[in-house]
Amino acid sequence: MNLDLIMLLGLVLVVGGTVVLIVWALAGLGWQMPEEDRGYLDPLPPLLRPIWPLVRFFSHYIGSRVPTVLLERAYQQIARAGANYMFTAEEFYSLRILGALLAGGLLWLAVHRMGAGLSVPIGVFGLLLGFFYPSIWLNRRNTTRRKSILKQLPMFLDYIILGVEAGMNFTGALGQTVDKGPAGPLRQEFFLVLRDVRAGLSRSDALRRMEERLMIPEISSFVSAIIQAEQVGASMGKILRLQADRRRSERFQRAEKLAMEAPVKLIFPLVVFIFPTTFIILAFPIFMMVKQQGL
Repeated sequence: MNLDLIMLLGLVLVVGGTVVLIVWALAGLGWQMPEEDRGYLDPLPPLLRPIWPLVRFFSHYIGSRVPTVLLERAYQQIARAGANYMFTAEEFYSLRILGALLAGGLLWLAVHRMGAGLSVPIGVFGLLLGFFYPSIWLNRRNTTRRKSILKQLPMFLDYIILGVEAGMNFTGALGQTVDKGPAGPLRQEFFLVLRDVRAGLSRSDALRRMEERLMIPEISSFVSAIIQAEQVGASMGKILRLQADRRRSERFQRAEKLAMEAPVKLIFPLVVFIFPTTFIILAFPIFMMVKQQGL
């Protein structure tokens, strides 16, 4: 009995010492990480804040090992979604790895505790879900941002036209548009253009950088028209008014297209949800009447 007690105490000491050493090693690695100043960065989503220290830990020790091609692709995806002032490409891949570990581990543990026999497939599904969900979130954010930009573009072009026709140059009219225009992603992009110009970049290069960040055909057409008007000395007001009319016409065409697609999109919920419920409601009294009459 005493021997068993001594072996148990020895096992507890070994396990406890191992845990202490692991915690001490991780704490040492955490102390070596540089401090992060988020004063000039965008706020993190609420669900991301609790695990952000772990994301930075993975980014510091694993993010640099990600191939450059994947980091460049991730940076372009982040820039199109307007999240390049929220996290870096290394932090994005670290978030995907950490999300895979957390989602896979939690799902496996939950299914295993319930005694189900599918704990391993569910854990693999959690790994895949946690790894790909950040990309899905970025794509959804990019889609929402793109729709907002296309919706606001004609209005912002009208603001710039007012400034140009009032005697301002393009940069001054753009500054007034950023100051007076409604908040949104397009206002943020124009602010970045002004910041690049004030930092010493030429106006054409600043507009080209905005075009590369967004990769939207309508923005590319607008940028090309502005640069071409500067090169040939054409009237900036006429070019901008033509662009505004074209963008407004395209917005109306997109609205018409969505309206024409609505009946087609309604077929599935009608057939799957509404029609069966309607048939059940109509057939139930007839069924009960037939049953009562014994037919």
